[in-house]
Amino acid sequence: MRYLTAIIPRSRFVFFLLLTLEIWIVGGLLSAAAQEAGSLPEVSAEPVPANFQNRIPGDQLAFLKEYAGKPAKLLMKDKRYHALLKLAIPRSEYHYGQDMPLADTSDLVMSGSSLLVQLREDRYVTVAGRQGPYLDGKGLMWFDLQEGIALGAVYFHPTNGEPAPTLAIFSRQLSQQSLGMSELPLAFASDEIQWATQVGIAPVTVRYFIPENGKKYVLVHDEDYCDHPPDQPAPPEAVCQQLNADAADADMNGAYFMAQTHNQANATAWMLGPAQVAWLSLREQSCRVGPDRLGCRIHITRERTRQLLGGRPLPHVAGHR
Repeated sequence: MRYLTAIIPRSRFVFFLLLTLEIWIVGGLLSAAAQEAGSLPEVSAEPVPANFQNRIPGDQLAFLKEYAGKPAKLLMKDKRYHALLKLAIPRSEYHYGQDMPLADTSDLVMSGSSLLVQLREDRYVTVAGRQGPYLDGKGLMWFDLQEGIALGAVYFHPTNGEPAPTLAIFSRQLSQQSLGMSELPLAFASDEIQWATQVGIAPVTVRYFIPENGKKYVLVHDEDYCDHPPDQPAPPEAVCQQLNADAADADMNGAYFMAQTHNQANATAWMLGPAQVAWLSLREQSCRVGPDRLGCRIHITRERTRQLLGGRPLPHVAGHR
């Protein structure tokens, strides 16, 4: 308590004390969480695949094979491709430097792309862009020709007060409002990672998804960066656990921003509220000592994210029950 009284004027101390008590109630007892962190299981449960609706008939997707190995900008001139985008991109007012339809944002970050259209296993088509006109914009469209699934992505560095950089994955075929990355098709995740590596996107960034309703929700990092195949050496724990901690922070920051802005895809906000500032101070105090300080930080941050998302369990998240 001495720490709080040192940084908070006495006239506001009672107000901040109430906020602090609220955080302890909402986020759970942090000291208890710190003691438990070392014994938590790495993964909570198996992911449930996302439910894609309104699948696109194969005969409307087949022409994409014609562009395999050709620059994406050629495909973008095809009227059939524009018809597909209307089926794939939610109607949403998005903020890319300024408010505009999400379809226009996707077009801006993809337009004129010289990256080659990729066809993998005669089934998965990836169309990519990496040179948006500003804010380091990059884009992706992905199609599963067999399942009739379409997904897209927009990456950029926002200047509207939200955490930056940000990656928004979208599909008009999704209606759910809670989603982890491992619930999306494994083939998409694989191709998205390849695209991100190619265009210079960091492995951990604030990540959202936009379903059919056009709003924006946190796309939870449910990957465990310390996981590895049984026949492969384990990654250095200090490195992979730091990535897990960064992912937990990214999800919490995204969840806080969306909670403050009511999931609007074109939202603007400029500052942390006093409750979040006080919570961050408490987290640092709670995890300052102990045998697994990083594990403590991950667990407490995941719990805060869960509360910001309305108390729903986080899907298949590393380091959280």
